[in-house]
Amino acid sequence: MEAKRLCSQAGRWRQMHPAAPILSANSYLVHPTNSLNSSPSSTIPDHQKLNCILEACKFSSDFRTAFQSHAKIIKFGYGTYPSLITSLVSTYAHCDCLDLAHQLLDEMPYWGFDLITANLIIASLMKVGEFDFAKRVFRKMLRRDVVTWNSMIGGCVRNERFEEALRFFREMLNSNVEPDGFTFASVINGCARLGSSHHAELVHGLMIEKKIQLNFILSSALIDLYSKCGRINTAKKVFNSIQHDDVSVWNSMINGLAIHGLALDAIGVFSQMEMESVSPDSITFIGILTACSHCGLVEQGRRYFDLMRRHYSIQPQLEHYGAMVDLLGRAGLVEEAYAMIKAMPMEPDIVIWRALLSACRNFKNPELGEVAIAKISHLNSGDYILLSNMYCSLEKWDSAERVREMMKRDGVRKNRGRSWVELGGVIHQFKAGDRSHPETGAIYKVLEGLIRRTKLEGFMPATDLVLMDVSDEEREENLNSHSEKLALAYVILKTSPGTEIRVSKNLRTCHDCHCWMKILSRLLSRVIIVRDRIRFHQFEGGLCSCRDYW
Repeated sequence: MEAKRLCSQAGRWRQMHPAAPILSANSYLVHPTNSLNSSPSSTIPDHQKLNCILEACKFSSDFRTAFQSHAKIIKFGYGTYPSLITSLVSTYAHCDCLDLAHQLLDEMPYWGFDLITANLIIASLMKVGEFDFAKRVFRKMLRRDVVTWNSMIGGCVRNERFEEALRFFREMLNSNVEPDGFTFASVINGCARLGSSHHAELVHGLMIEKKIQLNFILSSALIDLYSKCGRINTAKKVFNSIQHDDVSVWNSMINGLAIHGLALDAIGVFSQMEMESVSPDSITFIGILTACSHCGLVEQGRRYFDLMRRHYSIQPQLEHYGAMVDLLGRAGLVEEAYAMIKAMPMEPDIVIWRALLSACRNFKNPELGEVAIAKISHLNSGDYILLSNMYCSLEKWDSAERVREMMKRDGVRKNRGRSWVELGGVIHQFKAGDRSHPETGAIYKVLEGLIRRTKLEGFMPATDLVLMDVSDEEREENLNSHSEKLALAYVILKTSPGTEIRVSKNLRTCHDCHCWMKILSRLLSRVIIVRDRIRFHQFEGGLCSCRDYW
């Protein structure tokens, strides 16, 4: 609050003196407080000391000291030191005083051609999530090097601007700057998060064309890329063609197999890892436990949890306990999962309580579900939905209504499902109930036809999953407009029979959509691959790769 108050005062001074440059020794920054007045005998601080002070201010959000340091920078003639200006901009951004940071950049007469300073500023802004601010600095730069581009592309990925990361990469390729290994590492990560198979092939091909040397970072990233794009067989080929001397490469393969529900394959890779005398680390066991969780391999999961501690002396961390709670909860061992939470040597985090809540919803245990809810300090819409759906499935409408009232009281809105598909290198996104697509009419016509065909095959909508106590017709209409159904209908509209369908989704796929896609894969004789928030589902011939366990 103090920082905002001082920042507000500074802003008002700027409104009264708009012509005064922020870096001028005559500006308000020279004497913002009496504490800045120093005697003639005071020792002049060097720029390194001021830089250390600003770095400390950044992490403590100490705006007052940063403000005073800024004045000293000007007073003692350090206003053209790139490291100090970068620290000032970053500190003001951390202190939520973006107006001052903007003014500082606007009034620097040299930053447009000072490459090192501009690169440092972009990197600092990206770290605090000021993407648009960093982009503005980037666009004003007269010169850019590979570090500049890497900072922008990596920053896009860090701030979940994956499509924009790809646009910057294409722009970089059209410039006179050659991408390096760091560039490709960021681009690969962005493609993986986006699930873009088309771009995955282009980026990998470009790496080969430019003879980028594969190190363990890029090798791991490529395996992760193809795994998350639904190309697990290609990921295996990459794994088998590279050196396995770093544990991160093994971890990427194990985690890739885990999200595809290929637990036995993941266990096989772990055994091969042991045979080649590569020591697993804590991440390895997270992958193995996750693989066991996705396939219901409870006994194997318990064995690896014990092996990690007993044989490899790796103490379980929150993530390992979370994986075990998830494993037990998915298998219906809800009480055992709760017992493990209570026996943990550290405080369980929100992820663990949500895993228990999900298990309580799946196996209709409202008592423990309410315990989990009580332990989650900051409820999001998904938590409310899990609890409410649990009551709906038990037809406890009063309790479900109570949850809805809690949502209204706390101003919580339900997260809308979002799915996307890639056709011809273009990403098409859909939200639940979406009618914004240019071809909406045709999409819904195809969807209605598909729903009629699946009903003729005996499909019954899972109306018990709908949050509200409304008529069956209203519930069914709600289910029919789920985002993955719209995305799938669009692909069917735009592709020829037999083409493989790939859909990505931001939430966990629901039971209704899962059953519907199994029937549809058989009716259309098509392979349908859905990547949801948890894992991959490959529907083929009326069956799913998850064996209905997810």
